[in-house]
Amino acid sequence: MTELSWHAGLTGSEIGEVTALATAAIDADGVAPLGEHVLLHLSDDSTVHLLARDGHGHVVGFAHLDPAGADATETGGVAELTVHPHHRRGGLGTRIVEALLERTGGHLRVWAHGRLPGAVAIAERLGFSPARTLLQMSRSLLTPLATPAFPDGVRVRPFVVGADEAEFLRVNNAAFDWHPEQGGWDVEQVKVRESEPWFDPAGFLLAVDESDRLLGYHWTKVHGPGEYGPEPVGEVYVLGVDPAAWGRRLGEALTLAGLHHLRDHGLTQVILYVEADNAAAVRVYERLGFVVSNTDVSYAR
Repeated sequence: MTELSWHAGLTGSEIGEVTALATAAIDADGVAPLGEHVLLHLSDDSTVHLLARDGHGHVVGFAHLDPAGADATETGGVAELTVHPHHRRGGLGTRIVEALLERTGGHLRVWAHGRLPGAVAIAERLGFSPARTLLQMSRSLLTPLATPAFPDGVRVRPFVVGADEAEFLRVNNAAFDWHPEQGGWDVEQVKVRESEPWFDPAGFLLAVDESDRLLGYHWTKVHGPGEYGPEPVGEVYVLGVDPAAWGRRLGEALTLAGLHHLRDHGLTQVILYVEADNAAAVRVYERLGFVVSNTDVSYAR
């Protein structure tokens, strides 16, 4: 019998086991089962984690529960979970979701990355309904890219650690005041990402005016082999424009500038994530050659 146990911040060895489990799921499904927010907070005791161990003590299932997550209901939380491919179709996924429901009093949102059939079946069986949809879009960097066209007086420069955080937060929080995850950031959230191995200030592009005031930015990211396939993959990690500068087509120009940066560094594929109901953004990305390649769904009960 698989044993389920709750934990606050995970230890280093437990994080290693969860990371290995996630890698096995990626290999089987072709999609990452856990979002960046989860992976950045595995050792954080403000969230809780459910570990499922088999009779040999191996971690074969995992769930992350954020009681104060951006999509959380007043009394529930937001969860993500995964089950090892060799331990599926035996009811473990259902047991994990039932344990999450018990802990949250039945009020819960669960992200299903990739909208895999098993996750959809569990959601329907336990009375969940789709509440939010996030599109993954992708395009090849081997096809032609237009040259970015910035307005007169606007130049692009790289982010400077220790100097540009405040301006980034000003623009980011104004541009995403409506967004459950991207809005309301503070400097600690930026510093956490600056400490990640993938962080590269040269790929964090800032569009500034003649007085060096930030108008918009394109923060790119590079995923190593195995995360999205056998080759490294670039990402339009976050792209934002100061609402005061809307209407100047900075978003399209910044997107292209980031794509050129990624291609110049040897990347051949790029992805991004966008809310399915953000029709304006989806149209811009489609115009730039992106197509929908996957879908993540937040299920609510």
